[in-house]
Amino acid sequence: MEPTSERLRTPWAAGMAGIAFAVLLAVAIVLMRIAVPSGNGAEAAIDPDRRWAVRLALEIVPFAGIFFLWFMGALRAHTGEAEDKFLATVFLGSGFVFVATLFVAAGAAGTVLAQDTPSDFGRHYAYTVLATYSMRMAAVFVFSTSTIGRRLGVFPRPLALLGAVVALVLIVVGSGVPWSELVFPAWALVVSVHILRTRLR
Repeated sequence: MEPTSERLRTPWAAGMAGIAFAVLLAVAIVLMRIAVPSGNGAEAAIDPDRRWAVRLALEIVPFAGIFFLWFMGALRAHTGEAEDKFLATVFLGSGFVFVATLFVAAGAAGTVLAQDTPSDFGRHYAYTVLATYSMRMAAVFVFSTSTIGRRLGVFPRPLALLGAVVALVLIVVGSGVPWSELVFPAWALVVSVHILRTRLR
């Protein structure tokens, strides 16, 4: 009786954790994009009135990472013994590296906040880690999750195709198009809502 009850709770946990992660990461990205400028020279200085946004974003990021790990664990538990070992390894590896690089980017942004005049190195380092490395690992995670979900019949074809498009966007244009990072939390939100709706049915 207990294993069955645990299996029934898993989709709910994945859905709620995914929604929490999507909202927190989106808010953190918006706050960082608004408060930490990407330009050069004087226009790159942080507005003193917006330093609160950076501080709030840095407080949010750890919780976003925690909910993402919970989201990963619940999804993996939901697949059970049917998971493909190769895809599961890619799924776990990309997820862990994404969280690690997300924390590194947040730490770099924190050093920018600590300086009265943000250095080009600190600002560019934070953006590079987030837009280039974190988002490309997110793309691998999206693709592996969508593939696993489609193979197991958990994701419908449109949702799997959406995952492929999101992964392609994050890999190809993620580092060159501002605000493209929001595609990842948007995808996580859609997947989480789908999981919850499926459970209610």
